Amino acid sequence: MYLSFSDLRKAKQQPDAETETEGAADGADGADTSAGAPGGISPTVRVASARVSSVVIALGIVSMFTDISSEATAAILPLYITGVIGLSTVAYGFIDGLYQGVSAIVRIAAGYAADRGDQPKWVAMFGYGISAIARVGLLFASGFAALTAVVVVDRLGKGARTAPRDALIAASSEPSSLGRSFGVHRMLDTVGAAVGPLLAFVILLFIPDGYTTVFVVSLAFAVLGVIVLGIFVPNKRPRAERAAGDGRPAPFRWKHLGDPRLTRLLLVAALFGSVTIGDGFVYLVLQSRGAFAAEWFPLFYVGTNIAFLALAVPFGRLSDRFGSARIFVIGHVALLGTYVLAAIPVSGALITIACLVLLGAFYAATDGILAALASQCTPVAARASGIAAAQTVVAVTRLIASVGFGLLWYTIGRTEAVMVVAVILAVLIPIAAWLLLGAKGRSTGGPPHDDVPAAVVAADATSDSPPLHDEGRAEPAE
Repeated sequence: MYLSFSDLRKAKQQPDAETETEGAADGADGADTSAGAPGGISPTVRVASARVSSVVIALGIVSMFTDISSEATAAILPLYITGVIGLSTVAYGFIDGLYQGVSAIVRIAAGYAADRGDQPKWVAMFGYGISAIARVGLLFASGFAALTAVVVVDRLGKGARTAPRDALIAASSEPSSLGRSFGVHRMLDTVGAAVGPLLAFVILLFIPDGYTTVFVVSLAFAVLGVIVLGIFVPNKRPRAERAAGDGRPAPFRWKHLGDPRLTRLLLVAALFGSVTIGDGFVYLVLQSRGAFAAEWFPLFYVGTNIAFLALAVPFGRLSDRFGSARIFVIGHVALLGTYVLAAIPVSGALITIACLVLLGAFYAATDGILAALASQCTPVAARASGIAAAQTVVAVTRLIASVGFGLLWYTIGRTEAVMVVAVILAVLIPIAAWLLLGAKGRSTGGPPHDDVPAAVVAADATSDSPPLHDEGRAEPAE
């Protein structure tokens, strides 16, 4: 991977000698060479497609600080709620469901506001800001009602910031490297997601009852994220920048969200989200089976996030090469493997590590990939709303999944509950694959374009309605 802190447009103006040198390096990393590419792709195009915008890097750093904050808290919440406060697994399932899904309340509104006002940065700033304020509430919350209120405010902030932020990433990326851009952002995001639980682990190791200390550190990193966003992320305006190229801004229209490809994507996201239980439940199953001490519990989050960190960029590059829809489905195969390993009556370090690696692979293959898919299904004027629609569906269905799984655990037991979810997921995977790949191939009226290099397809693309599997047919970069 080659990261550049210069703007992508500047890459196209570099001298030929320098371009050829960098192109050769990129070719050694697995990119297509111009000699073998149809249409005679210039080295400049290859270099530009390999670069990641400085805006994406800055947003990744913002997400890194914010995830240190949120994941340090999330890593101790299962134990804090069930062990320190003494609530039941049903109560934890309800709170975890809110943590997963309450953001759905504002996701569509935030995406609409970002598209309508053409100001995604400031909508995202609002979301990051109220999540930071929620960290203050954790210092004083000591009961079910108070914790519920804090979680609701924090997740409303997440709902307000996610789609505008992802719209900024899409607007700052070349279409042929969209998956890589989201992969790089998720990689930086996951650095924070790995550091946060590790930080919580270190604090609890030296201060066994140091939950308040974890909350204070969490607040400090949340404030840092807001500061970096305000100072270092430019206020990109996707519609205004598009208008500079064709002379008029493209207005937001609700009909933009009626694309059949987006409808299929939302259906698949709903099916998969309904059987995606919270990570905390998986970790509670692993802990109960392996009898880990409480202070080691945050390391489950660390293991998952290290796997996510290692795989986010490779999966992003694979999605650019083979299609985001395929990688998205493969990610849920990894989730199925996670459930099977968590449910089998075998314990040991190898089983636990394999379970965490598969869970990390699931997130690496689905988190940023879903946003990339949604951005390909909507025009620039409605990009944030399209991403928000997909994320809303996931948030709502995961809320239902977490609450339902908590009740299922309470009713039939943890192992049986995990096996029920695994069986349902195994049935849904081929259905989802057909919806995204089989039905899509017939509806587009032609064979897939995956055999055409992304740079070639992007250069001659004229349609605003790309097939889901065809990364090169995504909207031209702004």
